[in-house]
Amino acid sequence: MPKILVTGADGFIGSHLTEMLIENGFDVKAFVYYNSFNSFGWLDTLPIHSIKNLEVFAGDIRDPHGVSKALKDCNIVLHLAALIGIPYSYHSPSTYIDTNVKGTLNVLQAARDHNIDKVVVTSTSEVYGTAQYVPINENHPLQAQSPYAASKASADHLALSYFRSFDTPVTVIRPFNTYGPRQSARAVIPTIITQLLNGKTEIELGSLHPTRDFTFVKDTARGFISAINSNNSFGEVINLGSNFEISIGDLAYTVANLLKININIKSDSIRERPVKSEVERLFADASKANNLLNWEPKFGGLAGLKKGLEITIKWFSDSNNLSKYKHEQYNI
Repeated sequence: MPKILVTGADGFIGSHLTEMLIENGFDVKAFVYYNSFNSFGWLDTLPIHSIKNLEVFAGDIRDPHGVSKALKDCNIVLHLAALIGIPYSYHSPSTYIDTNVKGTLNVLQAARDHNIDKVVVTSTSEVYGTAQYVPINENHPLQAQSPYAASKASADHLALSYFRSFDTPVTVIRPFNTYGPRQSARAVIPTIITQLLNGKTEIELGSLHPTRDFTFVKDTARGFISAINSNNSFGEVINLGSNFEISIGDLAYTVANLLKININIKSDSIRERPVKSEVERLFADASKANNLLNWEPKFGGLAGLKKGLEITIKWFSDSNNLSKYKHEQYNI
């Protein structure tokens, strides 16, 4: 088995991907964010049998020397480390450039220096901005409507430039609105679920009319593994989506119905994006993933969304998990 470095392994998607790679027998090294608490993030919550042979490298993606050291003995790198909160990017944009752009540069340069066999860079559907047509395929124009989206679009272009300039074996995976257990409270689904599980029947949300293509985290993780196993994806950008879109308002009522709770929704202006920054519609065309990676969502359509939400609700319903979330605060 090749040795795989997962950057951002301590995060939401990264921890699920690391767990799935281990379950599939891969040799995995987890790059986690160094901190004085010796915390490995969500990896600390995985079963002992899942991580007993996991190698963990604590560092900072912004440090080129540490990144190079982490990649030295690896064959493949799955680059997920990033700052992802959109509201936080409005008042601290420089940190997004340092982490998302320069961090990606560090990974690409180290991969080039060490002749890495495959580099998978994580993008986001936010780079498309409000859909100019649907479903959105990979030829859709990029229109960053937040500093976060701009940093990720920059990182995508940088990755593809390394493929064209240096023949670095790069693939860009572009997930649409991943959700599931362990997702941070800054995202809308944990915001809805944690308020309801804490007894609120009037929940606070931002804009209710925008639509999103919510992709269950297990599907997203499978997409990365499919990219590892494919030799058809070098130099390509590939969407991962669920073949379904739903408005935020309808999503909230869907979650409430699954919990058998009658709710009212209160619009909270502090949770709304600036008008020109709001992405009104996202809906993926994931046919390229099927063609190049032989991937398709197992949690597709409305039925798949409900199935994924049930799994997510069950995880949040565990008091040990729910207690980690501050439902009464707006998380940026």
